[in-house]
Amino acid sequence: MVETANHNHGQPPNQVPPPPVVRPPLGSARGPVYPPAEQLLQLHYCIHSNPSWLQTAVLGFQHYIVMLGTTVMIATALVPRMGGSPGDKARVIQALLFMSGINTLLQTWFGSRLPTVMGPSFAYVISVLAIINDFSDSTFANEHERFTHTMRAIQGSLIVSSLINIVIGYSNAWGNLTRFFSPIVIVPVVCLVGLGLFVRGFPQLGNCVEIGLPMLILLVIGQQYLQHIHRAAGPLLERFALLVCVGIAWSFAAILTVAGAYNNVRESTKSSCRTDHSFLMSSAPWIKIPYPFQWGTPIFRASHVFGMMGAALVSSAESTGTFYAASRLAGATAPPGHVLSRSIGLQGVGQLLEGIFGAVVGTTAAVENVGLLGLTRVGSRRAVQISTAFMFFFSIFGKFGAFFASIPVPIFAAIYCVLYGIVAATGISFMQFANNNSMRNIYKLGLSLFLGMSISQYFVMNTDASGHGPVKTNGGWFDDILNTIFSSPPTVALIVGTLIDNTLEARHSVEERGLPWLIPFQRRKGDSRNDEFYGYPLRLSEYIPTRFL
Repeated sequence: MVETANHNHGQPPNQVPPPPVVRPPLGSARGPVYPPAEQLLQLHYCIHSNPSWLQTAVLGFQHYIVMLGTTVMIATALVPRMGGSPGDKARVIQALLFMSGINTLLQTWFGSRLPTVMGPSFAYVISVLAIINDFSDSTFANEHERFTHTMRAIQGSLIVSSLINIVIGYSNAWGNLTRFFSPIVIVPVVCLVGLGLFVRGFPQLGNCVEIGLPMLILLVIGQQYLQHIHRAAGPLLERFALLVCVGIAWSFAAILTVAGAYNNVRESTKSSCRTDHSFLMSSAPWIKIPYPFQWGTPIFRASHVFGMMGAALVSSAESTGTFYAASRLAGATAPPGHVLSRSIGLQGVGQLLEGIFGAVVGTTAAVENVGLLGLTRVGSRRAVQISTAFMFFFSIFGKFGAFFASIPVPIFAAIYCVLYGIVAATGISFMQFANNNSMRNIYKLGLSLFLGMSISQYFVMNTDASGHGPVKTNGGWFDDILNTIFSSPPTVALIVGTLIDNTLEARHSVEERGLPWLIPFQRRKGDSRNDEFYGYPLRLSEYIPTRFL
């Protein structure tokens, strides 16, 4: 310090020190820095803009085809275990399609208001398997009687367990929970909404690789590369290449089926590859309108209800992550807490209707259809609403619906490889609103992502065909709740992420967590665009009490 003082003292009094050298940031020296974007700018149509009516109708049919795969997968996995015939499977698919149409209209009109298709959820499979297992030792006159008895038990559990979503939704409890969210919580939840469904991707595709793999390659080349080669047809290829690729791959599968390529193969290969092995065309009725209590009077058992409550909570968590992804891919802002709360409440109402109309599982926001918004760059709400017309039509006219339901599952799996990946990448985009270079955020993100995948995989691997998971106590209903909750990657990520983000240096890292960006959107009047994207149609808010908005 003495030497420095003497050195300064020896300088001439009027000499001005040289100005400091300002070096540009390393990133800007090597290339542009992209600022955060609250809304995606590369969409062709956002949530309230629409293409022509013809294109909108074709996009709606495309949404129907995409959601049909999950519907067929669930019916194929559950109905044979219940003793159902191909005709019963066709009626279950019809009921699922009919209820998906009703719930999609309800959500796009009075719920989240986002362009999300409400499709059947795999979250309910463990609870349904437990119900099936309860009747495995019972004596019935025939297999059809066992099927209808099981369906009546599922109906009863869906009806009663729907109350949990209705209560947490319309009491605004779910909206209050979302106040603890930050971009650091949203990122792993949305990522695992897509990545957590990896089993329905290439593992299903690999069951018939000669059909699924060409479909995947054809979709990537036809939808992405060809639009840059043929500029004039680029927009059409980007929006409708998926339908063309499905038609080509389906025709190829039909040719292999007729040519006898699968006559001398294993039964599992036949069910995956053949276009005529589902027997839906021969067993589906020409006209059948789903009606209330079509399987008979519901059966109510407390053990079944508690297990289904766990599935209802999981479907709420998964739908929340899907709604965040849909808001990005539809060109909207992040959904406010009161919108998420009313959408979960309405999802409970939808589950109540599903129990009344005899659906085999409840619904949730379809991840694959949200991915389709990003694939086509069309986030139009109208296109999703028009897709419900196809759901209603094919659920009533069974033969026509069975025709499209005979598309081999590996074709759907190839589509899901692309669509689930888009949703997962959308989750990563929320990280732009937080500090990417914070070690606290890196630690929290890594732990949430890894535990979300690892814990759920442990529960799935240790769950047998009867739905019994690793949690085994004297209370079967308690086992079903925990096994269902911890088998869901987004739900585990939501639990872990919310706990850590709000307890680990939470007060001292408000800006690092991205809360200044998210808080205005969480409040009802926090941002002027909230009402633009999420307000009720036709000024219905004037006639609805504020607590239900």
